[in-house]
Amino acid sequence: MFCYVAVVAVMYLFQRHLMYQPRHDIIQPSQNGVKTFSIITLLNSDDQLLESWFVKPPLAKKEPKVLVYFHGNAGHIGDREAKVQAYINEGIGVLLVGFRGYGRNPGSPSELGFYEDAKTALRFLDDLGFTPLNLVLYGESLGTGVAVEVARKYNIAGTPVAAVVLEAPFTSMGDAAQEHYPFIPAKLLVRDKYNSIDKIAQLGAPLMIVHGTSDQVVPIHHGQTLFTAAQEPKYFEAINDASHNNLYEFGVATLILRFINNQ
Repeated sequence: MFCYVAVVAVMYLFQRHLMYQPRHDIIQPSQNGVKTFSIITLLNSDDQLLESWFVKPPLAKKEPKVLVYFHGNAGHIGDREAKVQAYINEGIGVLLVGFRGYGRNPGSPSELGFYEDAKTALRFLDDLGFTPLNLVLYGESLGTGVAVEVARKYNIAGTPVAAVVLEAPFTSMGDAAQEHYPFIPAKLLVRDKYNSIDKIAQLGAPLMIVHGTSDQVVPIHHGQTLFTAAQEPKYFEAINDASHNNLYEFGVATLILRFINNQ
């Protein structure tokens, strides 16, 4: 009994070390893309200077769109540069949001902290003159929880975004944790809840979910449950044989581009 209590206590105290797995190496946008990212430095509400990467949509675009990318729990924004080149090539702007505690950014990751960092990044776009109807919120894995919360906030304010894309989303961090650690009451212990299942019906924007049928990190039933709870218009793409981190090897960029261009 003592050993079990000790295990539960350790996992509770160190849960954020399990949940967030950032890399801290020095990163620079590569010169290999069609268009190179600019590094922008933004001051968040906790007086932390955070680096994000940004490519503006072409000025000639009549109704420009900016894909606001919230990455998953591991690595940093540099690991997503290749993924978003397809959108840049199609004339869509991209903002890779740099979270606190990732890459060279100071601070420690947390749910509320990520929401504040997202707000800081979106304020930058607002200052440039982009409206919510110019924005496509893209969440990858853990970042889906951020995308859902941000979209919900815009909708509550009466200014819904153009679209939301969720890649391999989970219903809530508590649900996901309970599946990975069934021997402890993980759902009760999770502090950073990212409770998307209670928010998904409040997006007020067209929604696309892409999920691999062989995903063992976040099984596809999470995406299916979110899809059922969401409001129309909504689209679900089950990618046969894809797992958690290789959806782009199965051509999902083409599917997502078609969805964005129809909004």
